[in-house]
Amino acid sequence: MNPPRTDARRHHDPAVRGFASDNYAGAHPEVLAALALANGGHQVAYGEDAYTENLQQVIRSHFGPTAEAFPVFNGTGANVVALQAVTDRWGAVICAESAHINVDEGGAPERVGGIKLLTVPTPDGKLTPELIDRQAYGWEDEHRAMPQVVSIAQATELGTVYTPEEMRALCEHAHARGMKVHVDGSRLANAAATLDVPMRTFTNAAGVDLLSLGGTKNGALFGEAVVVLNPDGIRHMKHLRKLSMQLASKMRFVSVQLEALLARDLWLRNARHANEMAQRLAEGVRAVHDVEILHPVQANAVFARLPHEVSERLQKRFRFYFWDEAAGDVRWMCAFDTTEDDVDTFVAALKEEMAHA
Repeated sequence: MNPPRTDARRHHDPAVRGFASDNYAGAHPEVLAALALANGGHQVAYGEDAYTENLQQVIRSHFGPTAEAFPVFNGTGANVVALQAVTDRWGAVICAESAHINVDEGGAPERVGGIKLLTVPTPDGKLTPELIDRQAYGWEDEHRAMPQVVSIAQATELGTVYTPEEMRALCEHAHARGMKVHVDGSRLANAAATLDVPMRTFTNAAGVDLLSLGGTKNGALFGEAVVVLNPDGIRHMKHLRKLSMQLASKMRFVSVQLEALLARDLWLRNARHANEMAQRLAEGVRAVHDVEILHPVQANAVFARLPHEVSERLQKRFRFYFWDEAAGDVRWMCAFDTTEDDVDTFVAALKEEMAHA
């Protein structure tokens, strides 16, 4: 059978790699194969298809028998839908000042979700019970938004990872104060790979109520899911997903990607590889004089500080972002398709540019 005709043309060089974001990577070939498998014929729209039904069993194998997945288009949508599900109109969410929901979602939780964010500065992106208590007060004060949720990221926006013990302590502390716990898990797989434990160990087993489960950064073409772990008190998810414009009509194409990642070990293979490449990058960077690594490298991110002019020259050769341009801080991300040669070539270029600093 001849391959289907297309008039599309390639507009990029697939050999080019960068270190700006794991979102820059394409889709994993096994995910693309799953999409082709789900194509053809008719399936019921809006989530009543065979692939979304099967996804529920896959999700429960990871997160327990009460877990339910609600596929959505993207991570911001997942966070906004999830946080709306556990807050009242007067409710607020406690999060790290560096959290993605605070600094990288264009104000969507507040403007679209109508949720007040109560932020806490953290040295490493991680909340602690003591840090939570800086904002956990005033429940009876009508002049203050009511803290109802603690939202944490695993891995954090600074590439650090909560241990299962830290997660349990946070959940116990939040629940004792009448708050629920949400996890932004856009890189949940990377955290599990680092900790070398199942994802349930630091989610439902630790007391997390619901999470935003990432797919795109781990090899999907598009699509994430809100996963409800504690169905008690999680309200009207189906209605909130639609209201927030996150209901896919052809949902089978989101669900089958998550199935391809999670049904066996593709999610873990991809995450482990990305983490290993970040460790390789960190080792190479540590050997470069006058370049400082800023945070523990625990997932697939490396944060570093180097002369501003060096970063600008290096950016002409490799894409990456400033994290704090005034301080000279940058972020380098590795992905499932980052190779050892990619890392070694980048480190060699960094050494070359630093030699001309």
